Amino acid sequence: MKLRFALLAAVGVALALYLVRYVGWHAVLSAAATIGWTGFALFCLGALALFVLLGTAWQVLLPAALAPRLRVLIGARLVRDAGAEVLPLSQLGGIALGVRAAMLQGMSAALASASMIVDVTAEMLAQIAYAVLGVAILLARVPRSSQVTSLTSACVIGLLLAAVAAGLFITVQRRGGRITARLARTLRRSAGHTFTGVGRALEIIYRSPARVVLSVALHLAGWVGNGAVVWLGFRLIGAHIDVAAAIAIESLVYAIRSAGAFVPNALGVQEGAYLVLGPLFGVPPDLALAISVLKRARDIAIGVPVLLSWQAAEGRRAFQTAVRSPAGDGGAQ
Repeated sequence: MKLRFALLAAVGVALALYLVRYVGWHAVLSAAATIGWTGFALFCLGALALFVLLGTAWQVLLPAALAPRLRVLIGARLVRDAGAEVLPLSQLGGIALGVRAAMLQGMSAALASASMIVDVTAEMLAQIAYAVLGVAILLARVPRSSQVTSLTSACVIGLLLAAVAAGLFITVQRRGGRITARLARTLRRSAGHTFTGVGRALEIIYRSPARVVLSVALHLAGWVGNGAVVWLGFRLIGAHIDVAAAIAIESLVYAIRSAGAFVPNALGVQEGAYLVLGPLFGVPPDLALAISVLKRARDIAIGVPVLLSWQAAEGRRAFQTAVRSPAGDGGAQ
């Protein structure tokens, strides 16, 4: 499994490097450098602001009596995304890190894992709606061609499959106790904790469908906000497109990334998606690849400090546990 993971990562890196070389190293890197340090800081701050929406989308799933403070969920969501985008992990690995980060802040294992599962589901539903919006903009704004027709057909088929998968995933959570328990055990092995009571926690969350719907709406707002942040990035590097075009590009890039989820960090997949979609909306290939490079750099600039902070918190907790253990043993004697 680890060998396959490493091979896929190597292929992804090779593809990304090939695409940049194909377009031209100098052109791509010069375009990326156009943003400047101030522009890059704005690009990062825009992405960070979206985590308030993402943390709120997670928080609204829980009854007020059980919901932790918003900063706890924002921090856990930051760890989840940092793990998925910076470390060589699958999306499930990033989710496990997010669950552990929430537990480190005092959430119970069952509630953290169950709410994360539903939050992922809500985000999946929102992403489907976001991709539908992207396809609608594509059809309205881009002249018909064989390439556009093929891309649209592939997107429609993918959306139908994603909708079926989302429906099955929700059904499993509501009625498939054995499968849900298996998923919890997978998270347990990744997070290093035993999860009990996940089924009961899922029942509590799904008892209020309105909370789930609100979470989906907030996630959709987050997806659209992400498109707006990327529009800002495009403008800062000199690409003259409007917000709708940026939203269409981003929604379809993430749809393609989801289809290529087996590739670690979507290496090569993201770059290829930008190279295909950017020119359809008037973005030159060098600028399309430059925005992908900038997003990678932004993920590192945000993710590395987040992961270091989380590791420091884990270290302090381990140290405190080690200090308390001898004292407890001595007291027992």
